[in-house]
Order: sequence, then C-alpha cells, then structure tokens
Amino acid sequence: MKLVKDIDNKEIKQKQVSDKEAEEAIRTILSWMGEDPSREGLLETPKRVVKAFKEYFQGYGEDATKVLDKTFGDVEGYSDMVVQKNISVQSHCEHHMAPIIGKAHVAYIPNERVVGLSKIARVVEIFSKRLQTQERLTVQIANTLMEALDAKGVAVTIDSTHQCMTMRGIKKEQATTVTNFYLGQFKEDLSFQNRYLRFISTTLKD
Repeated sequence: MKLVKDIDNKEIKQKQVSDKEAEEAIRTILSWMGEDPSREGLLETPKRVVKAFKEYFQGYGEDATKVLDKTFGDVEGYSDMVVQKNISVQSHCEHHMAPIIGKAHVAYIPNERVVGLSKIARVVEIFSKRLQTQERLTVQIANTLMEALDAKGVAVTIDSTHQCMTMRGIKKEQATTVTNFYLGQFKEDLSFQNRYLRFISTTLKD
C-alpha cells in the first residue's frame, strides 16, 4: 500500500501497482485496439508508455505546499501584486485522458513575505501533472498559494485547449477554454481584479 493525494489533497491509501502490471495492461489495450503487441515495433511500447505516464502524472507524488515553504521578507516594503504570466500548462483531462494544453496566469498580493518566482510555476506544474478538470486545476492552484503564503489575495486564470473536444467528439479545433478564480482582495476589491485583468488581457487576446 502507498499514500497518495486525492482530489482534495488528502492522503489516501492505494494499492501499489508494479511497472510490470502496468505494462501488461498496455499490452491488453494494444490487443483490444487490434494490434499485435508481439510485433517488433511494439515490443518496447508498454515500457515506453509506462515511462511516459510517470512523467505525465508525476504530480501525484509531489506536495505543492512544500514547494512554498521558503519565503523572503527582505522586499523593502513591497506590498503590491506580483503577476506571473504565460506559465505553460500541460495536463490530461480525467474524462478521456486527452491532453490539455495552454497557459496559466497567476497573481498574488504578498503579506510581508514573497516566494521565489520559480515556485509559482512549480505549483502550476505539480497540479497540472495529474488527471484534471480545468476548473479544479484553477481552484487548486489558487487555494494552495493563498493558504501556504498567507497571501492577502490570489488570482488564477487558465486559457487552454482540450484535445478531448478538438481531436474527438465535436472536433472544434479552434475552441479554447478560459477559467478564473479569485481569493481575498482580488475577490473583494474590483480595482485589484481589474488591474490584474489588464495586465493579462494582451496575452488572452493573443
């Protein structure tokens, strides 16, 4: 048994599945597709897929709150919002396991202390590397930053393409989805929210 994080970031027990068992499952899927898993071109495919899945879904083994443990107080009294735009998002939808490709824009209002800029992108990365809905991903990033940084406010916007609707189903190749979530002063004071939206508006138009 191993401990993993569920969608609410709580630890739950889950049976450990070996790489060999996972590879056998891929062979079964190849057979179901009508392929021959024993042909030369597919002999190593199960191992490659399992290796790729470990990378796609590595966020299950990481704790986003720990990434934000180290903060800095030597900021000369800086108290305005910090905005980080164009953070790449590469995730997979939980309904079809199809890729979600897009960008995240994140802002927070510090409460005396700031966090290293790379850590914001790392939080986005950790939650992205799990099976997701875009709405949940947006909320998870915002809640984690708000709580871990004791921030005065957090804003998160994600603009992405879902290949579960561009490559299959309705097949609308140009469709994108935008989600927003605001906490603290970004939710309570529209002047903060409007400034944030102005900062990222050129990116959304592009």
